[in-house]
Amino acid sequence: MKFIDSAKLRVKAGKGGDGIVAFRREAHVPLGGPFGGDGGKGGSIIFEVDTHKTTLLDFKFMKLLTAENGGNGKSKKMFGADGKDRIVAVPLGTIVRNLETGKIIADLTNVGQREIICKGGLGGRGNFSFKSSRNPAPDFAEKGEEGEEFDIEVELKLLADVGLVGFPSVGKSTILSVVSSAKPEIADYPFTTLSPKLGVVNVGDGRSFVMADLPGLIEGASQGRGLGHEFLKHIERCRVIIHVIDMGKMTGRDVVKDYETINNELETYKYKLMQRPQIVVANKMDEEGAQKNLAKLKAAYPDIEIFETISLINEGLQPVLYRAADLLDITDPFPLQDDEDSEEFGVVYRFEPEPEPFIIKNLGNGKWAVEGDRVRKLFRRFNFENPDEVMRFAVSLKKMGVNDALKERGAQKNDEVFIEDYVFEITEFI
Repeated sequence: MKFIDSAKLRVKAGKGGDGIVAFRREAHVPLGGPFGGDGGKGGSIIFEVDTHKTTLLDFKFMKLLTAENGGNGKSKKMFGADGKDRIVAVPLGTIVRNLETGKIIADLTNVGQREIICKGGLGGRGNFSFKSSRNPAPDFAEKGEEGEEFDIEVELKLLADVGLVGFPSVGKSTILSVVSSAKPEIADYPFTTLSPKLGVVNVGDGRSFVMADLPGLIEGASQGRGLGHEFLKHIERCRVIIHVIDMGKMTGRDVVKDYETINNELETYKYKLMQRPQIVVANKMDEEGAQKNLAKLKAAYPDIEIFETISLINEGLQPVLYRAADLLDITDPFPLQDDEDSEEFGVVYRFEPEPEPFIIKNLGNGKWAVEGDRVRKLFRRFNFENPDEVMRFAVSLKKMGVNDALKERGAQKNDEVFIEDYVFEITEFI
């Protein structure tokens, strides 16, 4: 199965059903009164964690995800049926982000977790709901509210506790295959591992954790070179990093430079990966020149603890696993936050003013436009073929402050006001 770990698509929740205008007309029931029911709610789009899912392959060719509209209200005060929610199964570790705002909508990290991604619209009220002592026989109803609609990015970030990092072909895949039942591809050429592989590791004292073999890093990966961010984003959830270095002489690489290069990429990436505890593993200690290279690394960094291993024959790996388990016991999860929203992984509270309920634009020549989400939602709930509803809409605009704002901007009698695709003429300010 191809590993797909990100996708972009549009989501559109269901529209609420319209309320209806109906009156009770039955024999021997004088003054029956209004009898129209409310519309049903529009269906929402909900993502649910499914442990049988391992990639986002289902989203690869999906451009639009919709939910069912609510049913219209009926006579005899009967409500319309609620629209059916669209429930989408996603892998554990899925993040959903609003593409317009960049904000995370949902972070699905628990088995069975459900999150509403896109909310359905409310149903419109039937004329029975508007009955009052002042208006015992209303002849108008309300349209259903539009469901939410926007573009999202769905991204999978693996839920591994421990991540193996290092240059290509340093032995990460071999380590995972030896300490778990995972079967990653192993070969002596760069980028053998093109997608992350997971394995469950049993330490031996009853503890266990999930380890990820992640694609090899190269210099410049944090800027997108090589597999770049395709690799780095999967280590964001890891609480412990195992840094594997090839001590063999065959590659001709400088072990100190390799160690520094990988750490520089981790430091440069936006999620402060170097704040995670790191275990340094000197691998392939059976090869020629390994002892000399190890001495060179220890001389450059005398304060770091280095574990010597020969992963191919499972030599020296058990102490590494015990150290990883010990570190996991004392290391809390790291939150997924952008740099500007975090301060040493704490919460930064900022004052964000409420958005304006409407915006007035002077189009010139006595023409004005009133825009804004609140006005747009209000507008779409009225039937403008009914004079009573036109008046109710005008009263609602006045309560919102639109009339006063137009007057302050210089609007006059007989000017035209554009809302959506409708034109209103100012006859007087009520």
